[in-house]
Amino acid sequence: MRMIFTLNKYYKTLLSVVLMSVTSWAIAQERTVNGTVTSAEDGTGLPGVSVLIEGTQSGTITDIEGNYSLTVPGDNASLIFSFIGFEQQKINVAGRSSVSVSMAVDLMSLDEVVVVGYGAVKKSDLTGSVSSVKAAEINAFPALSAVQTLQGRAAGVQISSNNGGQPGTNYSIRVRGVSSINSSSEPIRVVDGFVGAEMPPPQDIESIEILKDASATAIYGSRGSNGVILITTKKGSSGQIKVDFNSSYSFQNTTNKLELLDGPEFASYIQNFSPNYEYLGSNTDWQDEIYRQGMIANNQLSVSGGTDNVRYYLSGTYFDQDGVVIGSEYNRYSLNANMDVKANEFLKFGLNLYGRRSQDEGIRTQEGSGGSGQAGVVGAAMRFNPDLGIYNEDGSYTVAQVGDQIDNPYAMATEYDRERITDRFQSINFAELVITEWLSFKTTLGIGVTNWRDGEFWPTTLIRGAGSDGLASVDAQKQTSFLSENYFTIHKDFGQHRILWVNGYSYQKNSTESWGASSSGFINNAGRFWALNQGATPSTPSSGYSQSSIKSFYTRLNYTIMDRYTFTFTGRRDGASNFAADKKWGFFPSAAFAWDVKGESFLKSVDVIDQLKMRVSYGSVGNQAIGPYQSLATLSVRNPHIAGTNALGVGSLANNVLSWETTNQFDLGADIGLVKGRVNLTVDYYNKQTKDLLFNRPLPSYIGVGSQWQNIGVLENKGFEFSVNTRNLVGKVQWESNFNISANRNKIVELADSVQIYGASPGHMLLGSSQLLLEGESIGVFYGYEYQGIYQNGDTFLPGSGFEQEAGGEKFADVSEDGELSNDDRKIIGNPHPDFIWAFGNTVSYKNFDLNVFFQGSHGNDMLSYTQMELETLSGKANASRIALRAWTPENPNTDIPKASSGRTYKVSSRWVYDASYVRLKNIALGYTFPTALLNGLHIRSLRIYASAQNLLTITDYPGLDPEVNYQNSSRNIGLDYASYPNVRTYTFGINLGL
Repeated sequence: MRMIFTLNKYYKTLLSVVLMSVTSWAIAQERTVNGTVTSAEDGTGLPGVSVLIEGTQSGTITDIEGNYSLTVPGDNASLIFSFIGFEQQKINVAGRSSVSVSMAVDLMSLDEVVVVGYGAVKKSDLTGSVSSVKAAEINAFPALSAVQTLQGRAAGVQISSNNGGQPGTNYSIRVRGVSSINSSSEPIRVVDGFVGAEMPPPQDIESIEILKDASATAIYGSRGSNGVILITTKKGSSGQIKVDFNSSYSFQNTTNKLELLDGPEFASYIQNFSPNYEYLGSNTDWQDEIYRQGMIANNQLSVSGGTDNVRYYLSGTYFDQDGVVIGSEYNRYSLNANMDVKANEFLKFGLNLYGRRSQDEGIRTQEGSGGSGQAGVVGAAMRFNPDLGIYNEDGSYTVAQVGDQIDNPYAMATEYDRERITDRFQSINFAELVITEWLSFKTTLGIGVTNWRDGEFWPTTLIRGAGSDGLASVDAQKQTSFLSENYFTIHKDFGQHRILWVNGYSYQKNSTESWGASSSGFINNAGRFWALNQGATPSTPSSGYSQSSIKSFYTRLNYTIMDRYTFTFTGRRDGASNFAADKKWGFFPSAAFAWDVKGESFLKSVDVIDQLKMRVSYGSVGNQAIGPYQSLATLSVRNPHIAGTNALGVGSLANNVLSWETTNQFDLGADIGLVKGRVNLTVDYYNKQTKDLLFNRPLPSYIGVGSQWQNIGVLENKGFEFSVNTRNLVGKVQWESNFNISANRNKIVELADSVQIYGASPGHMLLGSSQLLLEGESIGVFYGYEYQGIYQNGDTFLPGSGFEQEAGGEKFADVSEDGELSNDDRKIIGNPHPDFIWAFGNTVSYKNFDLNVFFQGSHGNDMLSYTQMELETLSGKANASRIALRAWTPENPNTDIPKASSGRTYKVSSRWVYDASYVRLKNIALGYTFPTALLNGLHIRSLRIYASAQNLLTITDYPGLDPEVNYQNSSRNIGLDYASYPNVRTYTFGINLGL
């Protein structure tokens, strides 16, 4: 035992000597390096420059004078100096103890790679019109979808909410105007090569490219007529494992409230129609009853890293929102995983998995009918008696005592039960084989499955449910998409020539399965929509299946000569199952040319110009965005007169020539860089003409079928886009500005029947037509009477059935000049399309602080408000706005508000068309990034905290809740407002932590 102890002691002593020697050697290898980082432009010290030891996460930042001090592990260590607005530098220490650096301003890099369809090209070789939005802009504020954060970020792209600030609401995207009338005008979305895939949460997106002209979109052929949005998700990188946690918490409030009559004022107003009406004793502000403080919790955790051969990125996100209207909630769990593997020098492959579950607790807004028992929450809040409380004496909910019998808004918000659960899974798999140094092959397989279930229950505590002893329904749908992309890429430089040639084949198949059932007559409300079998009166169940597919062959050749002249030729042949047997295939070509004028000898010596590139393109793209089987004759269910029997009747007529809608587009553009990259401009003019419109043409009633899809009509969009990025200050204080403005003019050149009058008003208002399709005009211009104020005593009253002919009544123009009022006196009274849209952002940073201010605006667009019409017609059918207090009476004739009159009907007129222009402070954010030197000892890679506010200020003359809404949203129902969910003002506090 003594021998063992002695040996152990010997080994311990020897080990201690070895460790001391190694430690002494390591300490001897360490070296303290200091220096100063200055601007090459003016020689001033640069504060906040990141100084990182290559291959590690260790480093520091420069102080206010540009000085730094850092301990490096050896004489051969390399330091990487990086700073926004300046070119990154790598310096080898080479045994020195002092390393000072002069950093040059970073000119716009023409070698930057821009993602385009089926690959990427150098920015210098880009011939099409493409707008890029990077991760910092996408994550400027917490949002459900990256689409929301794109608003105002790219010229020529108009994005608006379909229903204010409702949790889970969709956004409408228009790239260079509305390109179709009856079929979709939404651009396609391509996620990592998967056409039609779902966008992951904003935190998982690296960049978004928006393809706008035919040269850029023609590679997508049949799906490119409305533009293309390319989403590139985040990937891992080789090196140490990075753990990032991003968390934010937001508070939300309504941006506006309607000014309505209170309880006593309402009673006095109703007495104009019912003199015996008595004040019911309450004074309830129903907007206060349904609005609350909303909140958003948004948390994301990601892990990324890898080696030179395997890279990975794994992210999980939880988004939870309680809306500002009680009863409205939305939450989403999502998981995103990317892996890239380099098997050898010739083969690499990858996998992108995305899954999410969302739950939408929706309330009823923007209702199609607000009649008896049908009003939504916001619609009821503006119409319901303010002299009633929430409950009757017996504890039951109050119902309206004036006009349509509707539920009170609190009851609708808390008792109506609607829940949608959506599951989405998508997988994008790819393999890329390098055949030679200039030839490669890539294959992509995408699979996407979306399942949703929608449950709805009207309990007996609500009017509609009481009339049916409870009414429940369950609907479900499964959508499956399969995509196979296979293409060869030739990338070859020879002498002064450079080619990039893509040739491929694509196949995509989509299928939809749907089913639903409903029942009524329940014993109690306990089972909600999960107890359909308990209903005494089940309805006929429904189910359906549809399938469509597209096959495509495509090619794109980029040819550059002398680094100055670039030609692009694109062609795609698409076959779509939607069309007639002999009309399924279409060919969509494009050509483009770009000239790098700066590369010419006569401009090389002009120092103020860094870049001048001229672009021109022309091409065709297609649209097949209609449902399957539209070219075929179909049968539909009919209700026979004999109980217990079934019947079928003609549902649609065959169209044996139904084919592609085609958009031809010309684009002329320029990219300009000035003053050493301090000013960068992009200018584009475009002219798009869509012909053979996929138009759902109304048919005469005697045919027995309401409409038929036909290729008829021509639509034109032309406009101008301008964007500029400036680096105003690049020293200790950095200031960068971004501004873009675009104007689009939409016009119907040719139409099936020259004119079509249609309407999309709430059913209970019985309005009929309100919009117009007319050759020479924009889509969906408003159509109605020209309002001229009110009649006064002594005026000449124009005769006309349904029109007032007394003092205090509404006065309209005799447009037809026939001495009376009729339908012939209607005219165009407004245009929902904006004259121009714009955005202006500024980012200022000083030391570790950064401030971002972002404005966005729309000008010249009109809005037809059914909300104001219902509140201010003053016919005694519901509550009214406070203008009723200024209504005409014999004692108050000097007013512009007509008298209260029960005989007045709703009429579409210029009185209800408003200028919906607005300027909005979209986002303001202040952040602080903690110094790296402070965080190193805490094993923290990065830490930033910030506070921001969204929609803090809106300047508009629009009298409704908000000018940014879309009632009955479609390509032709534009600029309408009725009972929309209010927009919200948001205050956010967040943290970005990197380990």
